[in-house]
Amino acid sequence: MKSLLRNILILSFMVAGSAMADTVPYTQAIFDKLQHEGQPILVGVHADWCPTCRAQTPIIESLIKQKNYRGITSLRVDFDNQKDVLRAFRVSRQSTLIVFKGGKEVGRSLGDTSPDGIESLLRKAL
Repeated sequence: MKSLLRNILILSFMVAGSAMADTVPYTQAIFDKLQHEGQPILVGVHADWCPTCRAQTPIIESLIKQKNYRGITSLRVDFDNQKDVLRAFRVSRQSTLIVFKGGKEVGRSLGDTSPDGIESLLRKAL
């Protein structure tokens, strides 16, 4: 029971901190909590070896720190190690970005490294 309470407390801090800025690693528990609360979410499928993913990262991090997008929680799915998550989201390629609003997917892009394109996608989550 103590470990369950500890995990819930850690999860709460992670979610609260993620709303302030940076991307956090994807877990089903965090995603489910945010969806249940109707929070805007960006799920980014990332691979460290992917040049497109590396190009997207600073754009995403810059945008979610801006006042207009601070409410969006950015979750990063590891393309190489979270194959079950890829199947659940029906994603076959790294550099896929998916936004959710009110518990539903509202937009998706693949390989976009344009700041305007990524910002347009984020707007759909608000």
